[in-house]
Amino acid sequence: MTKIAIALLIGLVAGCSSVTPHYDARFGDAVREAKRKMVINPDAGKNSDPVGGMDGKAARESIILYQGTYKAPPPAINVINIGGGIADK
Repeated sequence: MTKIAIALLIGLVAGCSSVTPHYDARFGDAVREAKRKMVINPDAGKNSDPVGGMDGKAARESIILYQGTYKAPPPAINVINIGGGIADK
């Protein structure tokens, strides 16, 4: 009876042990590596030199125009012309 109890206790304790120590040690490495590869310049915030390119007014107008396309999308064009759309004109 004692041998059975010891064997059962050893089995229960073995169930609590970790079977993946090598996987757990590197858990999340793929995500961290992907994030590092997505960042072009991690020190960009420290650069006090302004960005060259569009001036502020042109950039603002292009953003307003871009956002306006979502408020009022352009009308759909009937390419196949089913229903005789040409005859109505």
